[in-house]
Amino acid sequence: MAQTSDTTSYKDIKLTVLERIRSGQWQPDSLLPNEEALAVEFSCTRTTVNRALRELADEGYLERRRKAGTRVLSAPQRQARFTIPMVRDEVEALGGTYRYALVSAGSEPAPEWLNARLALNPNQSVMHVRCMHFNGNTPFQYEDRWIVTASVPQVEQADFSQIGPNEWLIQTVPFTNVELSFMASRADATLAGFLDMPVGDPVFTGERITWLQGQPVTFAKMFFAAGYRMTTEF
Repeated sequence: MAQTSDTTSYKDIKLTVLERIRSGQWQPDSLLPNEEALAVEFSCTRTTVNRALRELADEGYLERRRKAGTRVLSAPQRQARFTIPMVRDEVEALGGTYRYALVSAGSEPAPEWLNARLALNPNQSVMHVRCMHFNGNTPFQYEDRWIVTASVPQVEQADFSQIGPNEWLIQTVPFTNVELSFMASRADATLAGFLDMPVGDPVFTGERITWLQGQPVTFAKMFFAAGYRMTTEF
């Protein structure tokens, strides 16, 4: 609901903008109304609107470009300078042809280890998605992901048969914090079958947790086929 008081502060505007982003009223990559329109809506000066939007941009929720307007960021940059990659982009950057295959997807109670890792309430529901990413016909990455339904309720209607969960999340919900871990693990029989490697071979493994304003969004484990090389910029 629009603020109508002539004493509207920039903090009030920030809270309202954040509420609209979190509720999905303003989707990732969508343009906000211009400052003049927001000043009229909130019954305040453009200076007040400008400060609110500037602070939200500094905090990583918005991107502001002269003459191009202000848009909602898919992945806030201040809180997460490590840009979350899409496997499709990684494969295509190598000159390959990206292919995706869903292994399984379904809602289930969060396992105890995940409750402990994400500080979830007992019996909280998660969407568990397992999928494969290929470079042509060659295995590239096996992904095992849990999405917290309470944080992303629209996941219950998501169709992961044609789009991977990471790509879907980037398009659907922003995040404010990310925890990354990298390690070497060994391929068990299941993983070896997916990645076409001998059982017991070392596997480059990544774990990623994202949050939105303190609420856990997703926990993912990514297992990469032999020869994978990760490159990023900070």
